[in-house]
Amino acid sequence: MRILLIASTFTSLTQRAFTELRAHGHTVAVAPADDAEALRDAVDRHEPRLLVATEPRAVIPRDVHTRHTCLAVHPGPPGDRSPSSLDRALQEGEQHWGVTVFQVEEEAGAGAVWAAEGFAVPPGVGKSDLYRGEVADAAVKAVLTAVDRFASGARPPLPHPAPPVPARPYLTQSERRIDWEAQGTESVLRTLRAADSQPGVCDELLGEEWFLYGGYAEDRLRGTPGRILATRAGGICRATADGAVWIPELRRRRTPDGHAAVKLPATLALGDRLPDVPHLPAPLELPEHRRTWSDIRYAEEGDVGFVRFRFPGGAMSTVQCRRLLSAWRYARSRPTSVIVLGSERDIFSHGIHLNVIEAAADPAEESWTTVNAMNDLVAAVLATTDRLVVAAVPGNAAAGGVMLALAADEVWCRSGAVLNPHYRLMGLYGSEYWTYTLPRRVGADAANSLMAEAAPVGAVRARELGLVDRVVAASPQEFAHAVTRMAVELADEGDLRVRIGAKKAARERDESARPLEAYRAHELRRMRAAFFAPDAPYHALRSAFVHKQPAGDTAARCEELSRLPQLNAHIAAREPVCQI
Repeated sequence: MRILLIASTFTSLTQRAFTELRAHGHTVAVAPADDAEALRDAVDRHEPRLLVATEPRAVIPRDVHTRHTCLAVHPGPPGDRSPSSLDRALQEGEQHWGVTVFQVEEEAGAGAVWAAEGFAVPPGVGKSDLYRGEVADAAVKAVLTAVDRFASGARPPLPHPAPPVPARPYLTQSERRIDWEAQGTESVLRTLRAADSQPGVCDELLGEEWFLYGGYAEDRLRGTPGRILATRAGGICRATADGAVWIPELRRRRTPDGHAAVKLPATLALGDRLPDVPHLPAPLELPEHRRTWSDIRYAEEGDVGFVRFRFPGGAMSTVQCRRLLSAWRYARSRPTSVIVLGSERDIFSHGIHLNVIEAAADPAEESWTTVNAMNDLVAAVLATTDRLVVAAVPGNAAAGGVMLALAADEVWCRSGAVLNPHYRLMGLYGSEYWTYTLPRRVGADAANSLMAEAAPVGAVRARELGLVDRVVAASPQEFAHAVTRMAVELADEGDLRVRIGAKKAARERDESARPLEAYRAHELRRMRAAFFAPDAPYHALRSAFVHKQPAGDTAARCEELSRLPQLNAHIAAREPVCQI
């Protein structure tokens, strides 16, 4: 069936819907939600049988939704109409929530329900993580159900709940305001998590107004409520009425020069305003009972070492790359036969930290330093020939983050993940040894196609192409347990030493044919030219991305995605999906 997706930006949920609908055999085009004329043109050009808006706030012109069946995805159960649905669910401590696919009608949110899916809200999960995980899973399932119902005509849409739940208004900053002297840790955490990563919680800190992002409990530090008690790994620890919380990121509400502020690691954002407080080391290993925050951790299970990292938004600064490299070297010093690299849930990595680069005194130099730090990390993974390496990818990955995963011997990807193995949309050639690892996995022709098309790749499609070795059909909350079990089983396999020996020999052959340093030098020559040329597109594209501004012609990009071939010819036979 011909389906037109409508979205103002190509968000994670839109990418999921795009890849899943194509995987189910539908012909999918994309149209911008914020340009009525471009949307009308897309409808005339593609002649879709069905339109699906992946953003509930998308405004579809009356002449479009009265002539065509238009469905919209809302991150709330049937009857919920709140524009801050997920925010309120998390701030009020809901344990179960849902997603609704309804028909667009004249009255907002009043259309008939075509499908709905519920899900449990895991404890301690922030809004952005929940949205990319449980919400996206439920939304895709509901969209596929709605599309099947529409295509078959066998089951009419469900009536709208009557009486409808009264629409609760947008959750304002006044409702999000934290009273540090009165609110305990759990209450503060609910407020912070309900605003992550948009819009943040506006708060007064050190005499200025800041937006706070992220929240993690601290079980030992105590102090005057609201005060900064310590720093760690770029984050700050603030006292609550009965404990303390870690806040990884901040953004100034206003800047003296009037320029838009960007979200940054908290200590970097505060700069010389940061008070004289203890800087605590980020512990790699923690007992199970501890409640504190560290963005990189190490653990062992049997003969397997787990290097777990989780950076806000999946972005990796120079400092974070170097710290992760240190953790990798520590893992290499341990007597294990398998190392698993990845996060337990949500984003794997999106590559270099564009916000930190944008805020630097010299963005070109910071870009160069960061990409070299990322290359050092990937090189260390590629050079690990004395044991087997697994990349565990629970969520989305892009650009250098995909290449970090491809440096491993096996890539295990959650079924809901979306990969963007390209750099073109940021005006970059690419680095992180992609000219070695990507063709090694998918072949030269497919590697060139992936780079040129700059399109998202769903997990199952990634397995067909050879980007991924195993697709793990687990929920976001179950993924880490599934990976642990699979890794322990891998370490117990009788032929593991043979596999490690064969891996080492293959790396030595590849090094003799062309050293890794040659790949790196070739890529970095192209990257340096993009970084240090003042008129290079990278600078404008980076700035637009960081400040959430349109980067080029949105309608043209939507049309480019719409013209992608339905099937890629470069497919390798892979093992089936792991059902967990």
